[in-house]
Amino acid sequence: MSISTQDLSVIQLDRKRIDILQVNLGMRCNQACIHCHHNAGPGRSELMSAESCKKTLSFFESNDISTIELTGGAPELNPNFKDMVRRVRAMDRHAVVRSNLTVLFEDGLEGLPQFLAENRVELVCSLPCYLEANVNSQRGEGVYKKSIAALKMLNGLGYGQEGSGLPLYLVYNPGGAFLPGDQAALEADYRSKLNDMHGVTFSHLYTITNMPIGKFAKQLKADGAFDGYMSLLKESVSPRLLDNVMCRQLISVGWDGRGFDCDFNQALNLPAAGGEKKLWEHSLDEIVNAPVTLGEHCYGCVAGRGSSCNGLLN
Repeated sequence: MSISTQDLSVIQLDRKRIDILQVNLGMRCNQACIHCHHNAGPGRSELMSAESCKKTLSFFESNDISTIELTGGAPELNPNFKDMVRRVRAMDRHAVVRSNLTVLFEDGLEGLPQFLAENRVELVCSLPCYLEANVNSQRGEGVYKKSIAALKMLNGLGYGQEGSGLPLYLVYNPGGAFLPGDQAALEADYRSKLNDMHGVTFSHLYTITNMPIGKFAKQLKADGAFDGYMSLLKESVSPRLLDNVMCRQLISVGWDGRGFDCDFNQALNLPAAGGEKKLWEHSLDEIVNAPVTLGEHCYGCVAGRGSSCNGLLN
């Protein structure tokens, strides 16, 4: 399988298997970050319904899928969030929550960190830099201090502590139209700075490339930098990374129940094979055997060292 700057759109990318069901619980978020590919924010009302949550969990339970990831927006703001976590843990399967950290201080979510720890939920938390000015410029004034306070609270519950069984991953994304630096080197910087400045610890750092969609694409176009960023992605493509792109072992379900090949395709309203069908209207074999829907944004996953929801690609 080969790839060039011209032929991504004609590649047929097949799945290996489905290991992860990624569930978008809605577009509502307590933040309005400038790089968000979903344009999530406090004013968004789209949330996965209780019925769709139930049907999604039934699909998950009836198939051999090891992990469920809850994402958004801020997934914790969906009123069905805790029930979903409880049901997944009752199945004795792995639950991952993608959190923006500051949501832990929202009214009505008191006790949520303790709930997550009690249910042994893995946390993947956004912190685009270890410096206050950089975080606030991306995510809003005051976000950095709240994020550090949340990390300290999670550390106090055992998250990010060696041997606790409570993994706490941090996520870095670039603050502009450039590729992430070396993940191992950035992790070392984060570990040193956060420990020295705040006494904060974490398990590992994931680096993620900014996708040229959503708010980030809008900003690039406003700055006259969109074409240059797309050229950077295409010129930095590593063909070997196609073997491990996340869409080959993941299926995403939107807040409305439709199936997607990844969360980015969901943001662009590019449903998986089967079009408007709900996830639970597919068999797992249908999903595994259907080719992945690709677009220009997919260069972001195979540029440089590669990018996925779990950091760089090996």
